[in-house]
Amino acid sequence: MKNYQHIQQHALSGYFERVASEDRFYSSHISLLMALFYYSDGDASEMSFQVSRPKLMRFSRIKSLATYHKNIKDLASFGYIEYTPSWHPQMGSQVRLIVGTANR
Repeated sequence: MKNYQHIQQHALSGYFERVASEDRFYSSHISLLMALFYYSDGDASEMSFQVSRPKLMRFSRIKSLATYHKNIKDLASFGYIEYTPSWHPQMGSQVRLIVGTANR
C-alpha cells in the first residue's frame, strides 16, 4: 500500500488541492497547469521560465489552439500563473507559477 502521507506533506500539495477543487477549471486547465509545472524548475517553482506553445500543447494533450489560448488566459486571469506571450518563433513565452497566492 502506498504512503499517501508523504504526498500530503509535499510543498505544493496545498496548491494542487486548490487547483483540483477549482470550480472554474476543466480537465484541460489542469493538464495545462501540470505541463507548466513539468517544464518549470521544480526546485524553484515560482521562478519564471520560458516554454513554447507546441511543447505545452503536446504534453497537456490539448489539440485546439483556441482551447490552449483560452486556458492559458484563464490560468493567468484566475491568478495561478503570470504569462507573457512571445510572438517570436524561436523564443518561448515567459511563465511564472504563482504558488503561494492563487486567487479563489
